[in-house]
Amino acid sequence: MDYGREGGFEARRLPSGKAREGVTAPRSTAQGGTIAPDLVLALDQGTTSSRAALVDATGRRVAERQLSHRQHHPRAGLVEHDPLELLDAISACARHVLAEVEPGRVLGVGITNQRETIVLWERETGRPVANAIVWQDTRTADRCAELVAAGAEDLVRARTGLPVQPYFSATKLAWLLDEVEGARARAAAGDLAAGTVESWLAWNLTGAADGGVHVSDVTNASRTLLLDTGTLEWADELLALFDVPRSVLPSVVPTWQPGGMALTHGDGPLGVELPLLAMIGDQQAALVGQACLAPGEAKCTYGTGAFLLVNTGTTRPSPGASLLASPAYRSAGSPPVYCVEGAMAVAGRAVGWLADELRALPDPAASEGIAAEVEDSGGVRFVPAFQGLYAPWWDSSARGAVLGLTLHSTRAHVVRAALESIAFQTRAVLDAAERSTEVEVATLRIDGGMTANRVFVQALADALGRPVEMAADTEATVRGAAFAAGLAAGLWDGPDALRELRGPVEVVEPVWDATRRETEYADWLRAVERARGWV
Repeated sequence: MDYGREGGFEARRLPSGKAREGVTAPRSTAQGGTIAPDLVLALDQGTTSSRAALVDATGRRVAERQLSHRQHHPRAGLVEHDPLELLDAISACARHVLAEVEPGRVLGVGITNQRETIVLWERETGRPVANAIVWQDTRTADRCAELVAAGAEDLVRARTGLPVQPYFSATKLAWLLDEVEGARARAAAGDLAAGTVESWLAWNLTGAADGGVHVSDVTNASRTLLLDTGTLEWADELLALFDVPRSVLPSVVPTWQPGGMALTHGDGPLGVELPLLAMIGDQQAALVGQACLAPGEAKCTYGTGAFLLVNTGTTRPSPGASLLASPAYRSAGSPPVYCVEGAMAVAGRAVGWLADELRALPDPAASEGIAAEVEDSGGVRFVPAFQGLYAPWWDSSARGAVLGLTLHSTRAHVVRAALESIAFQTRAVLDAAERSTEVEVATLRIDGGMTANRVFVQALADALGRPVEMAADTEATVRGAAFAAGLAAGLWDGPDALRELRGPVEVVEPVWDATRRETEYADWLRAVERARGWV
């Protein structure tokens, strides 16, 4: 199938006027010599910050810049971002790193992003009509419950591989169309555009109102509850169910293709003209960045939340009721590679809560030393269900709990219990993944900010009863965006070449025996049952 016309989108071609196998980027000269392009620009727009990095052919980041952005909480359960602030932050980061290298060295751009967060904007002006609704937002929980009660769950799971939950984009988008004055009529008339964050960035970087491309790659589009993950097209039944007009949606494209699909504008946010080579959701990017390219290879990223993905190959998985099934990536001209995923809403955020709200820690990094003061949690159990429980329970009625406290319980016991709770939930997700896919995960590859905490990493290996593997470079998400872009640019021959680019790894082995592991895990599961059904 011609990538340039998938989903009705005719890609703006590179200057040659035809799609090419690999990119011939603009070259410049310095002191009479020619500078060969050897870098890709990875843009990572996350939940709490934006990052840009230039990555070379060895997988090394040669320049990097990161900026945080504000979290807006209009009331409990609501989480929003200013789309213009996201664009400004990622643009500033990109300009900073581009200024550090000679012009002509950069082959093009790869974007990775927080996935289910939805943006709605005016096509003519480029102005957002409201703040973006973030993946963590639960304002549409009642609407999701209504749809489930009406029997929609089976249809949605069969088509999308996902449950009807406020986590995903469809009910958020429908809420914007209904609650922003005039938005539904304007969307039906074609005046508004919607998309997840990579779609918003791509549109702005490639020209915005002046010819910007309105696209979403398969990994992000699959998280909206509107995409049939078998056909990789928007499904009419789902559009009708969620009351979302097709006219507002982007065209669906592969994760990467040789040569890229469009050019960023030289007078746009980046200040240079570069091919847009790849777009990939953040957790799939981490899967690629960890080179989990064969069925049964798995990674878990620990940031604000935690996301465990298991590669299932080109067979579309049936994850059952506890996990998610999505495209992991797709190269143009090849069948999609799929994965199952267990999403955990709270990981590092639990430690942040202990520091910021309870003042139990001077800062989140102190959790390692404080937890190390005790050998175990002293019977304390922490359930990080601040906004309900995601995989494998999918229970929006659950709430956070600390159980098992005695007069002998200390701050250290509570902190260790919080770290162990994330390890135990990972165990629950991995167990569900192995049951649903009938594959065995021998070693879990981990990344993200929490992996700097040695107490947590050991607790994770102990809870899983298997080794965990840490790359020296824990930033797998931005690495995955760079890998996807580099594959499109011909910087590497194919996905198998990525295995040698992860760099050195450290393997942490479990030390708990089977009796302790199963006893501690069963005790934590009892605590989970007490936290469920609270609301």
